[in-house]
Amino acid sequence: MHLRISLVLALFWTQGAIAQQPAPAGDAKAAHKKVQMCEGCHGIPGYRTAYPDVYSVPKLGGQQAAYLMRAMQAYKSGERTHPSMRGIAAGLSEQDMADIAAYYGGSK
Repeated sequence: MHLRISLVLALFWTQGAIAQQPAPAGDAKAAHKKVQMCEGCHGIPGYRTAYPDVYSVPKLGGQQAAYLMRAMQAYKSGERTHPSMRGIAAGLSEQDMADIAAYYGGSK
């Protein structure tokens, strides 16, 4: 009985430790090779997209890096549903997202 309780507690502790792992540190310089896919929409001042609906594409430069990281994770997980962004985020690793967030978080 004590062994079973110990195993259950160890499992919960391990899952909690994994869930609390910090996001990888972003490298803005490494992102220079990764942002081409972003620039097509987010790099055009005043750009508006027509798919799936017409709306203004947000400027990424100057946003908080943590916000950008969370947004990309939400697109990748399906929590956010814009089809183009979901497709792009699906191919990004956690390190890619951290690098891109650092790049745009440090630019204006």
